[in-house]
Amino acid sequence: FDGGSRGNPGKAGAGVVLLSPEGEVLHKKSLFLGDRVTSNQAEYQALIMGLQLGLDLGYTKLEVEGDSNLVVNQVSGQWRINNRELKILRRKVEDVLQHMEDVVMRHIPREENKIADGLANEAMDSGS
Repeated sequence: FDGGSRGNPGKAGAGVVLLSPEGEVLHKKSLFLGDRVTSNQAEYQALIMGLQLGLDLGYTKLEVEGDSNLVVNQVSGQWRINNRELKILRRKVEDVLQHMEDVVMRHIPREENKIADGLANEAMDSGS
């Protein structure tokens, strides 16, 4: 998953890609999020979109990778959430996770997240 914002807050987009265990692209999705969204909000919304996409497609066990250290550590409970908006988004993550059997989250370097990053950028480019 990846989310981004141009301006922070600014024009934002989210991108997710579902891969098979062998690394084959199964599904891709991008979404324009609006004109006044922070980059952290966009990252959370990308995570929610990816989890929900997986669930909608019948996947209840996922390995989730994202390049947002903040989101990965907040969702895993390693870091506190001080921002009210991010607390609301974290609750939305929890709502989706309740329907999953097993989700493993891990932080990856940005260089390993190029497909999702490209989708988030396409979403920002498409917004008006």
